[in-house]
Amino acid sequence: MSDNDIQNASASHDAFFALHHGLPRQGPGSDATTRRLLALAGRLPERPRVLDLGCGPGRSALLLAAEAGAEVTAVDTHEPFLDELRAAAAARGLAGLVRPVRADMGALPFPDGSFDLVWAESSVFVIGFDRALAEWRRLLAPGGTLVLTECVWTTGTPAEEARAFWDEHYPLRSVAELSATAVAAGYHVLGAFTQPDGDWDEYYVPLARHADAADTSVPGMAEAVAGARAEIALRRAHGGDYGYAGLVLRPADPHWPTRTEREGDRAAVREVTAAAFGSPAEADLVDALRADPDAWLPGLSVVAEAPDGSVAAHALITRCRVGGVPAAALAPVSVAPEHQRTGAGQAVTRAVLDAARLAGERLVLVLGHPEYYPRFGFVRASAYGIKPGFDVPDEAMMALTLDGSGPVPSGMIVYPAAFGV
Repeated sequence: MSDNDIQNASASHDAFFALHHGLPRQGPGSDATTRRLLALAGRLPERPRVLDLGCGPGRSALLLAAEAGAEVTAVDTHEPFLDELRAAAAARGLAGLVRPVRADMGALPFPDGSFDLVWAESSVFVIGFDRALAEWRRLLAPGGTLVLTECVWTTGTPAEEARAFWDEHYPLRSVAELSATAVAAGYHVLGAFTQPDGDWDEYYVPLARHADAADTSVPGMAEAVAGARAEIALRRAHGGDYGYAGLVLRPADPHWPTRTEREGDRAAVREVTAAAFGSPAEADLVDALRADPDAWLPGLSVVAEAPDGSVAAHALITRCRVGGVPAAALAPVSVAPEHQRTGAGQAVTRAVLDAARLAGERLVLVLGHPEYYPRFGFVRASAYGIKPGFDVPDEAMMALTLDGSGPVPSGMIVYPAAFGV
C-alpha cells in the first residue's frame, strides 16, 4: 500500500467517525427495543454484570445501568465514543455503574464466566454472527444470556438492488436462519423478533441531518456523506425487504443433552410419562396423539438424555387451533421422578420450543403452572384474546409467541380429539 493509499484510508476513517460523532446511537434501535430485549432475557441477579460490545456512545449501556441496576462494562474501539459515554454516565449519576473500556470485540481481555449478559446491539456485524456465537459464549456465567441485534432479510424475494448492496457489504440471513444457526451452535432461543421500522428512524434521521450539515471539503467527508445517503435511500426504497432483528440466546445446559424422539424411544417415553404423572392417562394421551396424523407434528417430540443415555424427560408439541388458525399445544412435559428438579425439564422444554420455532410455528399454548412456564416466556393467553373451551384459572392458560413480528390469532382453542375437551 502506498503512502497515498494510507492517507486516503485514514481520511475515510476519520471522516466516517466525524460524521457519526454526536449521534444518539450508531445503528437502528430504540430504548423500547432495549427494554424488550431485557425483558426476554428473564430474571437477572440483583446487580447483573453486563458486557456491552460495540457500545458506541452508550445509549444501551446507560439504560441497562439505570433500569436494571447493572454494572456495565462498555467496550468500543473508538475513544471519542467512550468519552461521550463517560460524560453521559457522570451527568446521570451512573459513573459508578458504567465502565468504558477501549478494546477489540474480536480479542476481548476478560476472563471466562465474567458476565450475566453479553449485549451487542447493532454491532455484531463487526466480527459476524457465527463468530460471535463461538467466541462470546465463554464470557457468560452459568445461566447467562447473549443478546444480539442483526440486520436480516424480511422477505424471501428481495429486490435486486437491495440484494446487490447487502451481498457486497454484509450478506444477510433471515431471523429463522439465524435462529437455526444459534440452535446448531448449542444455544436456546429465548426470543427473536423483527424490530419496528421506527428503530431505523432513530438512527437515520439524525444521521441525515449530520450529512446535510457536513463540510464535504474535508478529506474523505464527501465519500462518507455519499455512503450514508446511499444507505438511507436504499432503506427508503426497499425497507420492506430487510430490517433489524433482536435475538436473545442462552447456552444449552450441557448436563442434559436433548434430541428428537426416535422410534425406539416410545416405550421409554411411555414409562417416563406414566411415572411422572403417577398414572397411565398422560402416557395414553401421548400414544393417541402420535397415532393422529392431524395432531402429530414431526420433530416436535423431544427427549432429554440422562448421563447413561436413558430417557430422563420428554416434551411434546402437537397441532391445535385458535379461532380456526393453526397453533401448537405444549403437553405433556414429563420428567422421570429421579430426575425432577435437576434442570432436565427446563432443558427438554426449551429444546422442544426451539424445534417448534425452527419448524415455523408461531404460537404455542400451554395449560400449566403459572409460576413455572413464564420462565420460558409464556404469558396469560387471555392477553391475546385466546381462551379454552372449558373452565380453567385464567393464569394457568398461557401463550408464547415464537415470531414476535406478526399478529397473534385470537379466539377459542380447539384441541385434538385425544385431549377429550
